[in-house]
Amino acid sequence: MEKFSDRSRRASKMRAVSVMIGAAVNVVLASLSYKAGLPVVADTIGTVAITAVGGIFPGIMTAILTNAVCSLFNSEAAYFSLINAMIAMYTAWAVRDKNLKKPKNIASLMLVLGIGSGIFSAFIQWGVLGGVKNDAMRSLIEAVGEYHSMPAFPLFLAINVLLNLIDKAVSVGVMLLVLYLMPKSTRTMIKNSGWRQHPLSFEEIKKLQLLSRDIRYPLKNRMTVMFLTVTLSLTALMAFVGSRLFYRNQRQEKTESAIKTAKFAAEMVDADMMDDYIKYGSDAEGYDETSDLLSKIRENASGVQYLYIIQIRADGCYVAFDVETSDTPAYSAGDKIDFEEAFEPYLPALFAGEEIEPIESNDISGWLLTAYYPIRNESGRCTGYAGADISLKYMADSMGDLVLRIALILSGFFVLIIAYALWVTGINLVYPINNIVAAVGDFIGAGTDQKKLDESVRKLRAIDVHTGDEVEKLFHAICDMAVSQTEQMRSIRRFSENTARMQDGLIITMADLVENRDSDTGAHIQKTAAYVKIIVEGLKRKGYYAEKLTPKFMSDVVRSAPLHDIGKISIPDNVLNKKGKLNEAEYEIIKTHTTAGRIIMEKAINTVEGENYLKEARNMAAYHHERWDGKGYPEGLHGEVIPLSARIMAVADVFDALASPRVYKPAFPLEKALSIIQEGSGTQFDPKCVEVFMEALPEVKTVLSKYSENGQGGAV
Repeated sequence: MEKFSDRSRRASKMRAVSVMIGAAVNVVLASLSYKAGLPVVADTIGTVAITAVGGIFPGIMTAILTNAVCSLFNSEAAYFSLINAMIAMYTAWAVRDKNLKKPKNIASLMLVLGIGSGIFSAFIQWGVLGGVKNDAMRSLIEAVGEYHSMPAFPLFLAINVLLNLIDKAVSVGVMLLVLYLMPKSTRTMIKNSGWRQHPLSFEEIKKLQLLSRDIRYPLKNRMTVMFLTVTLSLTALMAFVGSRLFYRNQRQEKTESAIKTAKFAAEMVDADMMDDYIKYGSDAEGYDETSDLLSKIRENASGVQYLYIIQIRADGCYVAFDVETSDTPAYSAGDKIDFEEAFEPYLPALFAGEEIEPIESNDISGWLLTAYYPIRNESGRCTGYAGADISLKYMADSMGDLVLRIALILSGFFVLIIAYALWVTGINLVYPINNIVAAVGDFIGAGTDQKKLDESVRKLRAIDVHTGDEVEKLFHAICDMAVSQTEQMRSIRRFSENTARMQDGLIITMADLVENRDSDTGAHIQKTAAYVKIIVEGLKRKGYYAEKLTPKFMSDVVRSAPLHDIGKISIPDNVLNKKGKLNEAEYEIIKTHTTAGRIIMEKAINTVEGENYLKEARNMAAYHHERWDGKGYPEGLHGEVIPLSARIMAVADVFDALASPRVYKPAFPLEKALSIIQEGSGTQFDPKCVEVFMEALPEVKTVLSKYSENGQGGAV
């Protein structure tokens, strides 16, 4: 037989190969589609097929591997890893819970995959990547848009969903073909390759999950929360650190650009003409040439949004040049701008014509970082400042876009990590432990039933845990303990059976002592014991006295029946074996065998510690002559106050006395004996005991025939 380790390694290799093949199919088709410029990527055929064959984790692995490789030739592919992972997740659910032999379920799978991936991919392209990147898709939108006056995005969304429906229909078709052609044994081996124990079906897994319902903090939930927390924390930390570094580097880079731009612009302005530029504007000599030069400087300055030349005066900033931009109108020469609040701390330095650090402000012009550089004439006097503004809002928006892109790229890997964590936790911890718990519960529930104990041990060992860690060690320890306890129980049972046989032998010996003294009771103890068994089984079958008729009670009553007349050992021989009818005094002596029997049994009970069957022997010995109507002896008990074992024995004892010959009478015919028993129902006997006795006449006749053949019975 192939070892578990060898079988597991071979199955794991097949699963890894299947993932590689699925990813390779996806990459080849995606590459061909990308090079051909097709509006559909066709990168999920392998994912859907591998998910159907191997389950959710191989499917997600195929999806993430596909996008990682595709990003080498298509940088946008990494942003769609989450969508492909979700396709694998939904496919795994559909294959597991839906009957894909039904056309409506196949169509439902195609629709969900096509519409879902179409909508999500459209939003990613339009909202994150800045619009449609595929030339063929743009041409298609433009062509359709000529005939339908629809906004661009809804039109793009509709076309993208339609194309994805076609793509996913092909993917599902290939999946069904693979499931049809691949041998079932191969599919089973790949699907079960990750198990570290005997593989479980989905129904078995659902049953095991019920074991965790009453657990406050199930292990799987705790592990899931732990992995989610760690992964989210690491992702958030990476995003925070990455965005902060990005923002800091971008700000530093743009600040340096703004300073250099302001310095370069200051050098291009004639400092001695500042007053004329402010007063006359374009009429001043060289104004237009300087304005054109400043426009070119701003166009070539990375990140600079505004570029202007101003003069700082006591009452405000006077504009000399303001390079016009597309989003805001430019100030005209001579316009005065009031000092902004952010600049007030720097006004003394500005009035003095000094250089200042870049200033951050957030006012009517927006969230800006401004770099000023003084414009000096040949004598060194500052006649104005060149100002260059960079937009911090634009940088913040860029940072947000970067974080979103990072989140999209990492989301697929995030899903893969979570799926792997849940998968590993399940097969290495949760399922083996729950399986062991269920098997141990069955073992405990087997009680003392040897057959059930042996079966529960077999089921326990069949779990066959091979996690290679403490769980496997625990499994083997529990198996050894269960086997040892089962064998110990087997030994105890053999000892108990031997003890019971010895006890039964002693009972028969004690009963024989009495019977041998009584010359009139041939085979009485054997027959009454047989009748008691018939009655107690009949009561059980009819459901009477269900709470009382436990297996132990039934066994105790049958085993104790031979001792019901044990008290006769104290009756003198001349009374016990009298040939004729007893007189009143002799009858009173005979009646004392019930109290004597009780005393004998109570002494025996006190000698033996713990619960034992002699308690029912005492009840039968003491009360088998009590009557249902309360007219019996020795205590005149009535109805159900009389112990059940004694009521059963009363029917068996009287019937045998009627149907057997005595020195003072012949045996009554069977019909007469049964008639007397029937007449005593509800007066002398428990009606239910009589009912089940009468319904078991074939068995009663068998007992009579058996002892009649031995010359010990009565008239049949």
